[in-house]
Amino acid sequence: MHTRTFDVNGLQLEALTAGPASGELVILLHGFPESGDAWRHQIPALAGAGLRVIAPHQRGYARSSKPVSVFDYRLGLLASDVLALADEAGAQQFSVVGHDWGGAIAWHLAALHAPRLSHVVVLNGPHTGTVGAHSVRHPTQFLRGWYIAAFQVPVLPELLLRAGGHAWLRRAMEGSARPGAFDADLLQQYQQQWSQPHALASMLNWYRAIAFEAPTPAHAIDLPVTVLWGEQDRFLDRGLADAALALCRRGELVTFPQATHWLHHEEPEEVNRNLLKALA
Repeated sequence: MHTRTFDVNGLQLEALTAGPASGELVILLHGFPESGDAWRHQIPALAGAGLRVIAPHQRGYARSSKPVSVFDYRLGLLASDVLALADEAGAQQFSVVGHDWGGAIAWHLAALHAPRLSHVVVLNGPHTGTVGAHSVRHPTQFLRGWYIAAFQVPVLPELLLRAGGHAWLRRAMEGSARPGAFDADLLQQYQQQWSQPHALASMLNWYRAIAFEAPTPAHAIDLPVTVLWGEQDRFLDRGLADAALALCRRGELVTFPQATHWLHHEEPEEVNRNLLKALA
């Protein structure tokens, strides 16, 4: 793997890259509170299969640019970063794989920029256009997402997340995952990234920007879409996967009964097998 900085939409996005320059491009999009390093198990497998892989630290994360305004973290802008990243890589078409917030961006691209995409794979990531209706029918999703409301409070969440060497973030990840999902080196790397100036505020602004943008349109999606879903997710109902797939004319669901929200860390070999199958 190599590290490269891309100039994207007036920002600098650092990314992990691998694979042959002639390979079909696949962009891997992480979620909260990770970075492109979340894909450390997937990048070698995809590159080894001949794909060109870019796993960016998205805006606000790690060593990438961190705009100050909450308006700079609206979903449409986050998606435009991905399109600009593909442009910088010289790819008219590409595949996208997204987890958590990265999955929300993948759904947004599929709904509004389908001609640019070859394949879409989502790992435990919500289609924002289906979350509202699903939550009304299944109020437990409101309870699962309590932290989203808490993150809207100014300043205080940053202080709480920073306290005790980012103890809450570490506990939230380790406590919601299977034992051993995150090794000590990766968590230490994340902690260094969370300590970057303005990092926590930028990461939280992804959630705060929800109030300033309409959800992704619930359009029919005529693309090959594969959803990989860990059924022990504490944050997202399994029904969110079904609601999003109902929009897909060529959709497939693969469930991981024992996996949590962090399935790409917990079952990397099986996730990789399904990724290669989906992207073939």
